[in-house]
Amino acid sequence: MSRQDRPDTGAGSGIKVVLADDHSIVLEGLCRIVEDNEDMYVLATASNGEEAVRVCRQTPPDVAVIDISMPGYDGLEVMRLVHEQHPALPVIVLTMHEEDQYILRAVRSGAKGYISKRSVSEQLVEAIRRVHSGRHYFPEEVMEALSLSFSQGVEGDSPLDRLSMRELQVLRLLAMGRTNQEIAEQYHLSVKTVDTYRLRLLKKLNLRNNAELSRFAFQHNLVEI
Repeated sequence: MSRQDRPDTGAGSGIKVVLADDHSIVLEGLCRIVEDNEDMYVLATASNGEEAVRVCRQTPPDVAVIDISMPGYDGLEVMRLVHEQHPALPVIVLTMHEEDQYILRAVRSGAKGYISKRSVSEQLVEAIRRVHSGRHYFPEEVMEALSLSFSQGVEGDSPLDRLSMRELQVLRLLAMGRTNQEIAEQYHLSVKTVDTYRLRLLKKLNLRNNAELSRFAFQHNLVEI
């Protein structure tokens, strides 16, 4: 849903930003942060992945800020689809997840910035300005995680690399004790589809049951103990 509060008047109107998050309260908070600054404004907002792809393709912003975990297309799939048409569009990934695997996937997918929702109020404006100027924005803790992961040879040889982003999300929620019904509601899927993901996880990871899935998730730091 596009915001028409402030029309695009071309050069000098500020950095045009698209914001995408499936939680309305978070989205409104992001809008307030952006619009409190005279050098940027919210061009459009989206509440799911499909909507984010549509608005970015129809009216390309200067910067897109996209939640990594949305119903429909996840943030990384949104970035891939948008970059097919607008490869130079800088994308900042917004996430609740601080695990290395999410960071690595975002960087590999071409994200120019990565922000934890815990720090968004302090980091969002600086991140938008920096990626708009052609640079990257990765906070110190993210850089440390990337450095450690690459030094340990995580890229390319982790069993997690066999998983799609949605499989990774389902795995994490199963390990947190969520039911198939709860996961289905969170990602707007059918219960049958969630169970298909669960069975696929067992096969890909050569595991036998949900207890082993949970143990695997804890061992790979997908869930905090």
